[in-house]
Amino acid sequence: MSIEKHKVVVALSGGLDSSVATALLLEAGYDCQGVFMITSDENESVQAEARQVADRLGIELAILDLRAHFKQILDYFFSEYRRARTPNPCIVCNRTVKFGKLWDFARTSGAQFLATGHYARILGKNGDRGLYRAAHLPKDQSYVLSMVNRDVLNHVLLPMGEYSKDQARDIARKMGLGTDAKAESQEICFIPNDDYVALLEKHHPELVREGPIVDAEGKTLGTHAGIHRYTIGQRRGLRVAMGQPYYVIGLDAERNTVVLGPKAQVMHRRLRATGVNWLIDPPEAAFRATVKIRYNGQGKPAHVIPEGGAVRVEFDEPMLAITPGQLAVFYAEQDAMQRVVGAGWIEKTEE
Repeated sequence: MSIEKHKVVVALSGGLDSSVATALLLEAGYDCQGVFMITSDENESVQAEARQVADRLGIELAILDLRAHFKQILDYFFSEYRRARTPNPCIVCNRTVKFGKLWDFARTSGAQFLATGHYARILGKNGDRGLYRAAHLPKDQSYVLSMVNRDVLNHVLLPMGEYSKDQARDIARKMGLGTDAKAESQEICFIPNDDYVALLEKHHPELVREGPIVDAEGKTLGTHAGIHRYTIGQRRGLRVAMGQPYYVIGLDAERNTVVLGPKAQVMHRRLRATGVNWLIDPPEAAFRATVKIRYNGQGKPAHVIPEGGAVRVEFDEPMLAITPGQLAVFYAEQDAMQRVVGAGWIEKTEE
């Protein structure tokens, strides 16, 4: 008697990670369909690479043009900089596009699952599926998946979560996928040449506005050509000589002002985060967690105190450059692994 295969829609970019993820799913017996997402004019040109991978794997490839929907990501990106906040567009894209619109497409295609090449793990037992850090921590991408809707995660497969990048290249080489030598891109897909300043100034030239650089007491230290060129914690490129390292400790959009100070003034123990996305049943009491405040940062131990749709986070030790607009992600120890239990947008630091 034949066993019906589960159908999986795989986000196929033509790169290493998504091609290996698809190959692993095929090897495991899944019925895979690839889908290439057009999110900007810049990435439309790499359709041919995704098509080549799909042909090598012997699967159908659908093309999904999401440029109109992706405009919301651009609007968010520009809006945050106009508010003197540092945005994280990949996280918004993952929630609304890759695991939003793409999951809608997968369901209408009759698929039971959606898969991507992200390095993280979806694990579960007794009907409880959760998001966990990747087995190979240097490549872990659970941070950027932490705002995905909990209900959607129940239908997500992440085959790359058990592998390192080197292992992925070995698999691609052995399977003849033609992607093992692909360079890893660190750029945001809609920012040409990774030059976000040029993109901002093209779409919002009003941001190019000279203003004062001051210290915490309001003393003028110099001038800037636009606060969109700065972020909290920035140390280099300030063009202000102070005799000791100074950091950006504040950005005031209303007054068009950059505030600098010594390292001690950019260290904080507390933050408030809003728009919290829980990947467990929402807790009512404070709990201990490891909290990450940026993608490449190290998580640090803290108390997380729920307050309705927001949380307060109190770190055991002061943290450098807690940045409004970035995400605070909460990891709890479970079965000797770190599970993402929730995340929220950093609104402000608190004394």
